[in-house]
Amino acid sequence: QVQLVESGGGLVQAGGSLRLSCAASGPTFSRSAVGWFRRAPGKEREFVATITRSGSTISYTDSVKGRFTISRDNVKNTVYLQMNSLKPEDTAVYYCAAGVGWSIYSSGYDYWGQGTQVTVSS
Repeated sequence: QVQLVESGGGLVQAGGSLRLSCAASGPTFSRSAVGWFRRAPGKEREFVATITRSGSTISYTDSVKGRFTISRDNVKNTVYLQMNSLKPEDTAVYYCAAGVGWSIYSSGYDYWGQGTQVTVSS
């Protein structure tokens, strides 16, 4: 079992930055891949970024490449999403998820956090 809690969301102006954290509890987190997903109002949940358990492989959706950075600290059982140059279209609820396998699809993850709201004003 893995429990996930996101934090770090908020309201920021376009061009600003936020760092989201995904704090995990449970004995298997260090063996889990972690992904970030988001759901904007009126839209389906979409993949944002993912990182393998060792941190050796990372993937981003095209719209955030060069602006967002995913990283993890397995000692602190935390995964981060550094978001720079934020745009209004980044406004969404952001979720972290953990699973055995590395995937860009939400079906590849077994555990989900409750989400944190990110709002980017123009």
